[in-house]
Amino acid sequence: MAANKTEVLDTRRAGVLLPVTSLPAEDNQGLGDFGGACRFIDFLAASGMSVWQILPLGPTHKDLSPYLCTSSHAGNPLLIDLQWLRDMGWLSDTLKAGQFASISEFRLACLQQAFEQFNEQPTHAYHHSYQVFIHQHHDWLKDFARFTAIGRYHQGAAWMDWEPALRDREPAALGEIEQTLYRQIEQVKFEQCIFYSQWQQIKTYAHRRGILLFGDMPLFVAHDSAEVWANRHYFRVNRHGAATVLAGVPPDYFSACGQLWETPVYNWPQHQEDGFQWWIERLATQMELYDLIRIDHFRGLDACWEIAMDAGHALAGHWQKTPGLQLLQTLQQHFGHLPLVAEDLGFITEAVRQLRQRFQLPGMAVMQFAFDGGDNNPYLIQHHHKNTVVYTGTHDNDTTLAWYQALAPSMQKRVDTLINRPTLSMPWSLIDYTLASDARLVIIPIQDLLALGAGHRLNTPGTTSGNWCWQFAWQQLGAGLPERLQQLTKRHQRQVLYL
Repeated sequence: MAANKTEVLDTRRAGVLLPVTSLPAEDNQGLGDFGGACRFIDFLAASGMSVWQILPLGPTHKDLSPYLCTSSHAGNPLLIDLQWLRDMGWLSDTLKAGQFASISEFRLACLQQAFEQFNEQPTHAYHHSYQVFIHQHHDWLKDFARFTAIGRYHQGAAWMDWEPALRDREPAALGEIEQTLYRQIEQVKFEQCIFYSQWQQIKTYAHRRGILLFGDMPLFVAHDSAEVWANRHYFRVNRHGAATVLAGVPPDYFSACGQLWETPVYNWPQHQEDGFQWWIERLATQMELYDLIRIDHFRGLDACWEIAMDAGHALAGHWQKTPGLQLLQTLQQHFGHLPLVAEDLGFITEAVRQLRQRFQLPGMAVMQFAFDGGDNNPYLIQHHHKNTVVYTGTHDNDTTLAWYQALAPSMQKRVDTLINRPTLSMPWSLIDYTLASDARLVIIPIQDLLALGAGHRLNTPGTTSGNWCWQFAWQQLGAGLPERLQQLTKRHQRQVLYL
């Protein structure tokens, strides 16, 4: 029995931050997938943890960033568990990874074979589930399936570079391509049905084990995405799709030059005119997938850092007010309780704080940021509030051990003094210190639980290569780790018992 979505932060909990792609891969075939999810859930349950936080599950571009997906609704088909397809009788062992130029091509070929076998079994019971899924998700699935099939047909070219008729969605061109790529479009729908089926099975299993799923929703969407292609009136792009302004952030902790993202800014007046229907549908999808949802870059709901398309760097941007208050009011009226966490790190104004507090949304605190400055640092444990999610570090930080080892000796001494855990070494001293927080939810990245140092970072903000590829091995979860975590979660009253 699991808590309802409205009860995720009803009591003291602890959880682990681990992207699905960081799970060990089956037969070393690329990044992790759903195949290892239930085994990891068992580890969480054995460790006294009750929350699994993941990163966005959408289809990524070649840089693998889960924050620049080709859809804000669809799932990444490369996460599909191939063994599940074999068990369904749709995938044989005739395809071998070595036959293909990449693991991605191999996995897509496996999905194609599964789709073909599925179609050859018209009486299979799964056909009913397939039709129900297509009906329930028609609003976004139709455009995403066309977008993906056309993109594959163009060998991955961005939609802005397609021939003008398809780029601009001329009805005759769309009708013709739908006939030409009919099978490919239907395969994409099949892939999404399988993705959602597998994830719902994982979610059900997690709830049975007392584990809640904590997802992540980027505020913006990628320019090269089905959303912008199909709904460009909701974005600051011209009629041919070229962005006029991009979103980003000014200089901060992660980048001295700021960050220029490949995400167009929203055309907020159009969203307001339509009653924020696009956002209602987007959040509905997220609530179907997760029990709790982090809004990345929550600050952008108060004001967005807008950068002219031809500026070339983030320093040329400016803050532009956004109707976040009206948006959240609309979402609250539609859904009631909002199972959201505000990512409110970085330069946060009083207006952003008031927006978060008005809707009683938990904010975030990162302990790696707590030791600069004096006793007024808001991330120090004595300043934590119950309605907060506290981390030792996030997916954008280096591991806690690497962070600590890179500090000057004087700063290491300050950290040790404030933590005051002389019998524990880093990172366990900071983990124990963080679990003692008054905050209802503490999240620990898996790298910290494994006491990993330099070379195990997941992402370095402001860079576009070498990220999102880190994985652990199952044997690393042994050697008494679950028992040690059980003791910690019990001592800090973070175990949640289910009958």
